[in-house]
Amino acid sequence: MKTAVFIITAFIIYVLIENKLILVTRTEFFNTGKDKIKIVHLSDLHRRSFGKNNSRLIKKISSLNPDIIIFSGDLITRDCKSLDGTEKFIQKLVNIAPVYFSLGNHELDMQRLYPDKYQKFISILKNKGVHILDNKSESIIINNRKINITGASLKYSVYKKNDSYKNLDGYSADEIFNDLGNFDNQCINILTAHSPFFAETYSSLNPDYTLCGHIHGGIIRFFGIPLLSPERKFFPQYSKGIFEINGMKLLVSGGLGKLRIFNPPEIPVYYI
Repeated sequence: MKTAVFIITAFIIYVLIENKLILVTRTEFFNTGKDKIKIVHLSDLHRRSFGKNNSRLIKKISSLNPDIIIFSGDLITRDCKSLDGTEKFIQKLVNIAPVYFSLGNHELDMQRLYPDKYQKFISILKNKGVHILDNKSESIIINNRKINITGASLKYSVYKKNDSYKNLDGYSADEIFNDLGNFDNQCINILTAHSPFFAETYSSLNPDYTLCGHIHGGIIRFFGIPLLSPERKFFPQYSKGIFEINGMKLLVSGGLGKLRIFNPPEIPVYYI
Protein backbone atom coordinates (compact mmCIF):
# COMPACT_ATOMS: atom_id res chain seq x y z
CA MET A 1 0.00 0.00 0.00
CA LYS A 2 2.78 2.41 0.94
CA THR A 3 4.58 1.63 -2.32
CA ALA A 4 1.46 2.38 -4.37
CA VAL A 5 0.93 5.68 -2.53
CA PHE A 6 4.57 6.61 -3.11
CA ILE A 7 4.36 5.80 -6.84
CA ILE A 8 1.13 7.76 -7.28
CA THR A 9 2.49 10.73 -5.33
CA ALA A 10 5.75 10.71 -7.31
CA PHE A 11 3.79 10.54 -10.57
CA ILE A 12 1.59 13.51 -9.62
CA ILE A 13 4.63 15.55 -8.61
CA TYR A 14 6.34 14.67 -11.90
CA VAL A 15 3.31 15.74 -13.95
CA LEU A 16 3.07 19.03 -12.07
CA ILE A 17 6.75 19.73 -12.64
CA GLU A 18 6.59 18.70 -16.29
CA ASN A 19 3.60 20.94 -17.00
CA LYS A 20 4.71 24.00 -15.05
CA LEU A 21 8.48 24.07 -14.92
CA ILE A 22 10.02 22.28 -17.90
CA LEU A 23 10.63 24.00 -21.21
CA VAL A 24 12.42 21.89 -23.78
CA THR A 25 14.02 23.45 -26.84
CA ARG A 26 14.19 21.16 -29.88
CA THR A 27 16.66 22.42 -32.48
CA GLU A 28 16.54 21.31 -36.12
CA PHE A 29 19.21 22.27 -38.68
CA PHE A 30 18.18 22.52 -42.33
CA ASN A 31 20.92 25.04 -43.12
CA THR A 32 24.28 25.49 -41.41
CA GLY A 33 25.64 28.18 -43.75
CA LYS A 34 26.38 31.81 -42.94
CA ASP A 35 23.06 32.84 -44.51
CA LYS A 36 20.97 30.61 -42.23
CA ILE A 37 17.78 32.03 -40.75
CA LYS A 38 16.73 31.16 -37.23
CA ILE A 39 13.02 30.59 -36.59
CA VAL A 40 11.42 30.03 -33.20
CA HIS A 41 8.17 28.10 -33.53
CA LEU A 42 5.51 28.62 -30.85
CA SER A 43 2.14 26.92 -30.67
CA ASP A 44 -0.80 26.12 -28.38
CA LEU A 45 -0.06 28.27 -25.36
CA HIS A 46 -3.73 28.38 -24.28
CA ARG A 47 -4.03 29.34 -20.59
CA ARG A 48 -0.53 28.25 -19.63
CA SER A 49 1.74 30.78 -17.96
CA PHE A 50 5.40 30.10 -17.35
CA GLY A 51 6.12 32.59 -14.59
CA LYS A 52 4.30 35.88 -14.00
CA ASN A 53 3.12 37.25 -17.36
CA ASN A 54 5.04 34.34 -18.95
CA SER A 55 8.33 35.86 -17.84
CA ARG A 56 10.23 32.56 -18.02
CA LEU A 57 8.89 31.83 -21.49
CA ILE A 58 9.89 35.30 -22.70
CA LYS A 59 13.35 34.91 -21.16
CA LYS A 60 13.79 31.54 -22.89
CA ILE A 61 12.70 32.87 -26.30
CA SER A 62 14.89 35.95 -25.93
CA SER A 63 17.92 33.77 -25.12
CA LEU A 64 17.39 31.94 -28.43
CA ASN A 65 17.86 35.21 -30.36
CA PRO A 66 15.57 34.31 -33.28
CA ASP A 67 15.37 36.15 -36.58
CA ILE A 68 11.60 35.58 -36.67
CA ILE A 69 8.95 33.99 -34.46
CA ILE A 70 6.09 32.00 -35.97
CA PHE A 71 3.07 31.21 -33.79
CA SER A 72 0.96 28.47 -35.38
CA GLY A 73 -2.30 29.10 -33.52
CA ASP A 74 -4.08 28.73 -30.18
CA LEU A 75 -2.33 31.58 -28.46
CA ILE A 76 -5.48 31.85 -26.32
CA THR A 77 -8.29 29.62 -25.12
CA ARG A 78 -11.75 30.28 -26.56
CA ASP A 79 -13.37 31.19 -23.23
CA CYS A 80 -10.51 33.05 -21.57
CA LYS A 81 -11.80 35.58 -19.05
CA SER A 82 -9.28 38.34 -19.76
CA LEU A 83 -6.86 39.31 -22.51
CA ASP A 84 -4.62 41.42 -20.27
CA GLY A 85 -2.02 38.69 -19.89
CA THR A 86 -2.04 38.06 -23.64
CA GLU A 87 -1.43 41.74 -24.31
CA LYS A 88 1.55 41.88 -21.94
CA PHE A 89 3.00 38.69 -23.39
CA ILE A 90 2.67 39.88 -27.00
CA GLN A 91 4.26 43.23 -26.18
CA LYS A 92 7.36 41.47 -24.88
CA LEU A 93 7.37 38.93 -27.70
CA VAL A 94 7.42 41.51 -30.51
CA ASN A 95 10.38 43.22 -28.81
CA ILE A 96 12.43 40.07 -29.45
CA ALA A 97 11.77 39.53 -33.18
CA PRO A 98 9.06 39.95 -35.84
CA VAL A 99 6.07 37.77 -34.93
CA TYR A 100 3.90 35.99 -37.52
CA PHE A 101 0.63 34.50 -36.31
CA SER A 102 -1.91 32.13 -37.89
CA LEU A 103 -5.29 31.24 -36.43
CA GLY A 104 -5.93 28.05 -34.48
CA ASN A 105 -9.21 26.37 -33.66
CA HIS A 106 -9.56 28.28 -30.38
CA GLU A 107 -9.27 31.60 -32.19
CA LEU A 108 -11.87 30.40 -34.69
CA ASP A 109 -14.12 29.28 -31.85
CA MET A 110 -13.76 32.61 -30.06
CA GLN A 111 -14.64 34.35 -33.33
CA ARG A 112 -17.79 32.22 -33.51
CA LEU A 113 -18.88 32.35 -29.85
CA TYR A 114 -17.50 35.64 -28.56
CA PRO A 115 -17.11 37.97 -31.56
CA ASP A 116 -16.53 41.13 -29.49
CA LYS A 117 -13.73 39.51 -27.50
CA TYR A 118 -12.26 38.11 -30.71
CA GLN A 119 -12.17 41.59 -32.26
CA LYS A 120 -10.43 42.89 -29.14
CA PHE A 121 -7.91 40.06 -29.39
CA ILE A 122 -7.17 40.84 -33.05
CA SER A 123 -6.87 44.54 -32.24
CA ILE A 124 -4.30 43.76 -29.55
CA LEU A 125 -2.20 41.75 -31.99
CA LYS A 126 -2.40 44.43 -34.69
CA ASN A 127 -1.64 47.27 -32.27
CA LYS A 128 1.43 45.44 -30.99
CA GLY A 129 2.73 44.85 -34.52
CA VAL A 130 2.01 41.14 -34.92
CA HIS A 131 1.74 40.00 -38.55
CA ILE A 132 -1.65 38.26 -38.65
CA LEU A 133 -1.72 35.72 -41.48
CA ASP A 134 -5.44 35.08 -41.92
CA ASN A 135 -5.32 33.42 -45.35
CA LYS A 136 -2.69 35.88 -46.46
CA SER A 137 1.04 36.13 -47.12
CA GLU A 138 3.80 38.52 -46.16
CA SER A 139 7.43 38.65 -47.25
CA ILE A 140 10.57 39.48 -45.34
CA ILE A 141 14.25 39.61 -46.36
CA ILE A 142 16.80 38.21 -43.91
CA ASN A 143 20.48 37.67 -44.70
CA ASN A 144 19.75 38.70 -48.30
CA ARG A 145 17.23 35.86 -48.62
CA LYS A 146 13.56 36.46 -49.31
CA ILE A 147 11.06 34.48 -47.26
CA ASN A 148 7.37 34.36 -48.04
CA ILE A 149 5.31 33.42 -44.95
CA THR A 150 1.70 32.37 -45.51
CA GLY A 151 -0.97 31.52 -42.97
CA ALA A 152 -3.87 29.20 -43.78
CA SER A 153 -6.97 29.72 -41.62
CA LEU A 154 -8.76 26.40 -41.81
CA LYS A 155 -12.54 26.34 -41.51
CA TYR A 156 -13.84 25.47 -38.06
CA SER A 157 -15.65 22.35 -39.29
CA VAL A 158 -12.34 20.51 -39.74
CA TYR A 159 -11.91 20.71 -35.95
CA LYS A 160 -15.46 20.36 -34.67
CA LYS A 161 -18.87 20.10 -36.34
CA ASN A 162 -22.30 20.41 -34.74
CA ASP A 163 -20.59 20.27 -31.34
CA SER A 164 -19.19 16.86 -32.23
CA TYR A 165 -15.87 15.41 -33.33
CA LYS A 166 -17.59 13.01 -35.73
CA ASN A 167 -17.91 13.42 -39.50
CA LEU A 168 -15.55 16.37 -39.63
CA ASP A 169 -14.99 18.17 -42.91
CA GLY A 170 -11.85 17.77 -44.98
CA TYR A 171 -9.63 20.43 -46.55
CA SER A 172 -8.89 19.86 -50.21
CA ALA A 173 -6.22 21.07 -52.62
CA ASP A 174 -8.89 23.13 -54.41
CA GLU A 175 -9.88 24.81 -51.16
CA ILE A 176 -6.36 25.76 -50.18
CA PHE A 177 -5.69 27.08 -53.68
CA ASN A 178 -8.86 29.20 -53.46
CA ASP A 179 -7.77 30.46 -50.04
CA LEU A 180 -4.12 31.17 -50.83
CA GLY A 181 -3.40 30.97 -54.57
CA ASN A 182 -0.03 29.97 -55.98
CA PHE A 183 3.26 30.51 -54.16
CA ASP A 184 6.23 32.44 -55.56
CA ASN A 185 8.80 29.75 -56.36
CA GLN A 186 11.61 32.32 -56.51
CA CYS A 187 11.88 32.53 -52.73
CA ILE A 188 11.65 30.38 -49.59
CA ASN A 189 8.01 29.56 -48.91
CA ILE A 190 6.87 28.91 -45.36
CA LEU A 191 3.27 27.91 -44.72
CA THR A 192 1.79 27.92 -41.24
CA ALA A 193 -1.47 26.08 -40.61
CA HIS A 194 -2.70 25.00 -37.21
CA SER A 195 -3.63 21.38 -37.93
CA PRO A 196 -1.04 19.01 -39.42
CA PHE A 197 -3.68 16.50 -40.51
CA PHE A 198 -3.94 18.05 -43.99
CA ALA A 199 -0.28 17.68 -44.88
CA GLU A 200 -1.04 16.26 -48.33
CA THR A 201 -3.22 19.29 -49.08
CA TYR A 202 -0.53 21.71 -47.90
CA SER A 203 2.07 19.99 -50.08
CA SER A 204 -0.05 20.68 -53.19
CA LEU A 205 1.13 24.32 -53.01
CA ASN A 206 4.78 23.20 -52.86
CA PRO A 207 5.88 25.13 -49.76
CA ASP A 208 9.39 24.43 -48.55
CA TYR A 209 8.26 24.20 -44.93
CA THR A 210 4.87 23.94 -43.23
CA LEU A 211 4.65 24.72 -39.51
CA CYS A 212 1.79 23.23 -37.48
CA GLY A 213 0.74 22.47 -33.90
CA HIS A 214 -2.69 21.50 -32.55
CA ILE A 215 -1.95 17.88 -31.51
CA HIS A 216 -0.11 18.87 -28.29
CA GLY A 217 2.37 16.11 -29.01
CA GLY A 218 -0.38 13.53 -28.50
CA ILE A 219 -1.08 14.82 -24.96
CA ILE A 220 0.29 11.62 -23.37
CA ARG A 221 3.32 9.90 -24.88
CA PHE A 222 4.54 6.41 -23.99
CA PHE A 223 8.02 5.63 -25.31
CA GLY A 224 7.55 8.37 -27.90
CA ILE A 225 4.15 7.07 -29.07
CA PRO A 226 1.40 9.76 -29.04
CA LEU A 227 -1.81 8.64 -27.40
CA LEU A 228 -4.56 11.16 -28.20
CA SER A 229 -5.45 14.13 -30.41
CA PRO A 230 -7.78 17.02 -29.47
CA GLU A 231 -10.40 15.33 -31.70
CA ARG A 232 -10.38 12.34 -29.29
CA LYS A 233 -8.61 10.17 -31.86
CA PHE A 234 -6.06 7.63 -30.65
CA PHE A 235 -2.46 7.50 -31.91
CA PRO A 236 -2.67 10.66 -34.05
CA GLN A 237 -0.44 11.01 -37.08
CA TYR A 238 2.02 13.93 -37.21
CA SER A 239 1.89 14.55 -33.45
CA LYS A 240 5.24 16.37 -33.32
CA GLY A 241 8.57 16.38 -35.09
CA ILE A 242 9.69 16.47 -38.75
CA PHE A 243 7.94 14.71 -41.61
CA GLU A 244 8.69 14.68 -45.34
CA ILE A 245 5.56 14.99 -47.50
CA ASN A 246 6.01 15.19 -51.27
CA GLY A 247 9.20 17.19 -50.89
CA MET A 248 7.69 19.49 -48.24
CA LYS A 249 9.05 19.47 -44.70
CA LEU A 250 6.19 19.32 -42.22
CA LEU A 251 7.38 20.76 -38.90
CA VAL A 252 5.01 20.05 -36.02
CA SER A 253 5.38 21.55 -32.57
CA GLY A 254 4.26 19.62 -29.50
CA GLY A 255 3.12 22.99 -28.12
CA LEU A 256 3.28 24.64 -24.74
CA GLY A 257 -0.09 24.47 -23.02
CA LYS A 258 -2.79 22.00 -21.97
CA LEU A 259 -2.24 18.91 -19.80
CA ARG A 260 0.62 16.70 -20.96
CA ILE A 261 2.26 13.58 -19.58
CA PHE A 262 5.75 12.36 -20.56
CA ASN A 263 5.49 15.12 -23.14
CA PRO A 264 7.09 18.35 -21.86
CA PRO A 265 6.24 21.75 -23.35
CA GLU A 266 8.60 22.48 -26.20
CA ILE A 267 9.96 25.36 -28.26
CA PRO A 268 11.22 24.11 -31.64
CA VAL A 269 13.97 26.14 -33.29
CA TYR A 270 14.66 25.78 -37.00
CA TYR A 271 17.69 26.92 -38.96
CA ILE A 272 16.68 27.24 -42.61
